Amino acid sequence: MHKRILLTSFDTWLTDQQSNSSDDLLIEVTKLQLIPHDLTFLRSLPVDVQQASSLVIEKINAIQPDYIICCGMAASRTRLSVELAASSGESVLHTDVDLEKLVAEAVAIDISHNCGKFVCEGLYYCVLDYLNQNKLPARCIFVHVPVLNEENLSGILADFLLIINNLALSSSC
Repeated sequence: MHKRILLTSFDTWLTDQQSNSSDDLLIEVTKLQLIPHDLTFLRSLPVDVQQASSLVIEKINAIQPDYIICCGMAASRTRLSVELAASSGESVLHTDVDLEKLVAEAVAIDISHNCGKFVCEGLYYCVLDYLNQNKLPARCIFVHVPVLNEENLSGILADFLLIINNLALSSSC
């Protein structure tokens, strides 16, 4: 049985941005026809914590995914970063996915302890909190995506596909 995976990305938030790398990455994934998983895409979320969270939670309720991979842009980073936790005030929520195991075979993925203080962390926290409060079995991770270019696209795409495949094929991540 295929795992249901929800993948999300954000829209741009600055007027000079031509695209958001999180959405660029999901576009690349949609072009691939050989992925044997049940992927649902929720692309170009508004860069607003409440609006984005509401849309993601609505989609979670509609499709009941096994995994949620939220993606956001991190222009200052050069590799994919999988976030360990998100905070809101004094409250900190951790993913229950074993990130070390998830990325063990990756070429260039960092496990990050800094989700940032922008909309990415807000969305991640809201989704983790919603899953916990409602005792849903779905598991969530957040992946920060660097700006994509000709030099890094194939490696980043390969590592992102590794994340998808590891989640979909292993019940122990």
